[in-house]
Amino acid sequence: MTKKTMPVKKEVNGLNGNSNLWSYGFQDLNIFSPASLPASLPASFLASLPAPIPNAPYFDLRIYREPMIKSLIKVHSKDMYRLLEEVHFDGNYYRVKCVSSGEWEYCWDLAVRIQFFGKMLGMTLYPKRLVSQKEKRIVYRSMILVNPYQLWDEALVNKFWNLQERVEFLIARILFHECIHVMISLGNILPSGFGNTDIYLEFRKMLEVSVSENLSHELHNVQFRLWNLVLFGYSGSESEKKLLERVQEIYEFLINEKYTNQKTGKAFRFPSNNKKIARKYSWIAAVKAGGDKQVSKRVWQVEVRRLRIALRELFEGIDTELSNIGFTMK
Repeated sequence: MTKKTMPVKKEVNGLNGNSNLWSYGFQDLNIFSPASLPASLPASFLASLPAPIPNAPYFDLRIYREPMIKSLIKVHSKDMYRLLEEVHFDGNYYRVKCVSSGEWEYCWDLAVRIQFFGKMLGMTLYPKRLVSQKEKRIVYRSMILVNPYQLWDEALVNKFWNLQERVEFLIARILFHECIHVMISLGNILPSGFGNTDIYLEFRKMLEVSVSENLSHELHNVQFRLWNLVLFGYSGSESEKKLLERVQEIYEFLINEKYTNQKTGKAFRFPSNNKKIARKYSWIAAVKAGGDKQVSKRVWQVEVRRLRIALRELFEGIDTELSNIGFTMK
């Protein structure tokens, strides 16, 4: 069942409005455009954006065709196409999935917004959890922000001279990346079996291989570096259990990003190698760990470099193990 969602009813009596940034997306140099941001973004993110450039030209993104973008995505994932089929890219929430388990109904609402907003190509905010005791319904709300600012990237220009086609290809590629994060989240949050798409199952296989006995050395090396970085960002109030949970959360985030970048690169023929992924996401992982509260910035940076090396070795090991068992992405 797919329909545009209605405003939250008054009987909703449980709300966790603290959306988290799951995907930091593809980070690159900024070319800012003065389009306004949705009010739901965290204040800390808004504060980090650069100031508008005076008299900067405004590019109207409305030249893209939603059906064309969706058809580009459908070629590579029918599950993702079904997720997006009735979602319009207007920033409004649409109901994309509902399943029943026992007395409760679990629903997923998705919003997609396309606009220039800073130096990230894409970002996923999720999930805001709405609970209605009266209706026995739990609704998870996700928003995907797509920022196709790399329209004049040399490789894209050479591939698509037509601006409309270039915009549509770039939006489809970014949206594909961010939807992978949403689909993995669906699989993790919905009752067992209800979120099992090909994408989710592929990711779980990669995660399973990453903690296999054959990769125990590489795994422990990455976890050791993550533990050090979590201690460097320790605020003094967390228990050891909470710190270990953070290490596991960041570890799964890193495997998630490896899978997402690899899957998107294969689908759109813009491959991202393990060295590049490790370099980009080792820094993000270090920031997620808490920063350098307990040590000097130099010590923190050294540990980030060590994590990058360990992460690349793990990623290479994962590829080797998957190849050995004959696993290939669809």
